[in-house]
Amino acid sequence: MMDNSSDTSLQPISYGTQDGRPCKRVADSYTESVRIVTHPDVNGENRLFGGRLMEWIDETAGIAARRHCGGSVTTACVDTLQFKHPAKLNDIVVIEACVTHVGHSSLEIQVISYVEDPSSGERAIINTAYLTEVHVNSEGVPQEVQFGLALTNEKERLAWEAAEKRIGIRQTRKEFGF
Repeated sequence: MMDNSSDTSLQPISYGTQDGRPCKRVADSYTESVRIVTHPDVNGENRLFGGRLMEWIDETAGIAARRHCGGSVTTACVDTLQFKHPAKLNDIVVIEACVTHVGHSSLEIQVISYVEDPSSGERAIINTAYLTEVHVNSEGVPQEVQFGLALTNEKERLAWEAAEKRIGIRQTRKEFGF
């Protein structure tokens, strides 16, 4: 068995820990939900309603955020909701969510939705979305997220950096009122 203890690529990269918070890994809050598209989920063309997919995305993102912060969250922003492929009646829809960034009281969650072929297991991306979830107390007041985010590989580090760019874009949009 090879000793990887000196391999720095396996050591967590400390983002979100500058203030001394303990960290959770991206994998700790990874969430996957699976749905079958049924009649109440489709439009007149037997394609999945975008609003229904958005509901599923919001639920899955909320679960990932709650797993990370250990408490209640509320959705503050949905960003980059692009529909790339249809899902139809009786299709299997797989929704994957993971934390990409942790701030003081908010978390960014990446959610990728797929339609899955049941015979081959192949997946086609339906949608990619980024949601900002805010950790709140029982009165709905924002509170600090107790855990930073330990990034364990280059993909996670790049997702963190991309999240920081999206946060900057959202702040600029807010300043200009859109």
